[in-house]
Amino acid sequence: MKYDVIIAGAGPVGLFLACELALARCAVLVLEKAADPVSPFKQFPFGIRGLSAPTLEALDRRDLLNALDTPQRRAHPFSKEAQAQAPRQAGHFAGIGFNADRIDSTQWPYRLPTSTPTSLMSEMAALEAVLTDRAAQLGVDIKRGQAVTAISQSEDAVTVFTDSAAFGGRWLVGCDGARSAVRKAGRFTFAGTEPSFTGYSIKADLADPSVLAPGRNLTSNGMYFQSQPGFLVMQQFDGGAAHDTGLCTLEHVQAVLRRVSNSNATIAALHTASTWTDRARQATEYRDGRILLAGDAAHIHAPLGGQGLNLGLGDAMNLGWKLAATVHGTAAPGLLDSYQRERHPIGMRVLDWSRAQAVLMTPTPEANALRAIVSDLMQTVDGATYIAGRVWGIGTRLDLGDGHPLDGHSVPNFALDTGATVGELLRDGRALLLDFGGLRSGDALVRGYRGQIRYLAARAHDQLGLGALLIRPDGIVAWACDAGVDTGTLAHVVARYWLPER
Repeated sequence: MKYDVIIAGAGPVGLFLACELALARCAVLVLEKAADPVSPFKQFPFGIRGLSAPTLEALDRRDLLNALDTPQRRAHPFSKEAQAQAPRQAGHFAGIGFNADRIDSTQWPYRLPTSTPTSLMSEMAALEAVLTDRAAQLGVDIKRGQAVTAISQSEDAVTVFTDSAAFGGRWLVGCDGARSAVRKAGRFTFAGTEPSFTGYSIKADLADPSVLAPGRNLTSNGMYFQSQPGFLVMQQFDGGAAHDTGLCTLEHVQAVLRRVSNSNATIAALHTASTWTDRARQATEYRDGRILLAGDAAHIHAPLGGQGLNLGLGDAMNLGWKLAATVHGTAAPGLLDSYQRERHPIGMRVLDWSRAQAVLMTPTPEANALRAIVSDLMQTVDGATYIAGRVWGIGTRLDLGDGHPLDGHSVPNFALDTGATVGELLRDGRALLLDFGGLRSGDALVRGYRGQIRYLAARAHDQLGLGALLIRPDGIVAWACDAGVDTGTLAHVVARYWLPER
């Protein structure tokens, strides 16, 4: 069979997953419905996304972070320079800003001076270009203009049909967005809640741009956000009715703009318009036999706070090495099922985060009262630190059972005496057993897993009191210990993820 894995969708999630699989020597095909990847909604300003700490760590661990040029081309709206004349806003929740000077970073003990940034601006088009280049370097086969129309699967293979061809593979992953053809063709239940508003993204020429205030504005009829003259995002709390009609004429958009802004704003010319909602749904299972889901195919929610892209890239990082090990027959029994177990709760948490923001932005007296309380809490140190940790993904932790407090966390980016950082050591896609002096038989223990786990005895500038760590290929700490190592426990942890080499 030509392909180990077929991926539907050449967005950032599908491309990142393809890179992960190809790095692990899998034969990968990506099928993309659109013939042309260029879209105004992937470019500035609508294509701007905030990348969170886990995403930046993942990109750094694959040597992709420095390839992003958006931070050099576009100023971060929450940067120190941009906020020089005002209290430095570091982000927002439901449009309520939180300030950098209220954040207590000592509450995040595993972040080191060598850590990647907490957040960074990126452009969807630029991110896709970087991932496309890397996928090509790794030998990924990308076919555009190939929309998935049907799927069949057997016990050991999947066949994917498009309008013009059929492709065979051992596994299929749907990364084809909110309207996923893969999800609809599979036996997946997409459960959740219906929308409360219709959102609009528009580019227009305004007869008088000064009629609308800049920035984010909550009104008695909704919200509008003007990032620059003529580029607008709006929310009208109509239960998503306008999104379902697909009505984006100049007359309709102007009427919504006037209603939401409580102004007589006039659109002289409408160039681009699209709608979206806060519908929040999630697949109850991420796997159906040999078909898996990731990104928006697995979960959808309102793009409030830019959580969706980060959530999907986290899916890809988690799934990639597990599916590759399954393809190569080195995965321990049940490893692939841990993708659902680990990522589904994080997806649900993000959906609830989005729902909470929609409630706070609803133009009702009850929501206004709740908004005032949340705003007060966000001005406190603990409140700002909590919101920042959630927005930036710093507190994300997988439930790996009882163990060391670091288990399930993203590994701190230790600066080693070898001159390398942990992030740099993970760039080959293998796991890492890092020995700070607490192990005596670590090298012998992983010898049977040589192709999958690298052993390194080293020291670090700040070891956080640790003796040793087992770091998964995705950068998650599978096991950690202080001084005094139970190698029997370590052996059990290793066996939970991989089969020894034959």
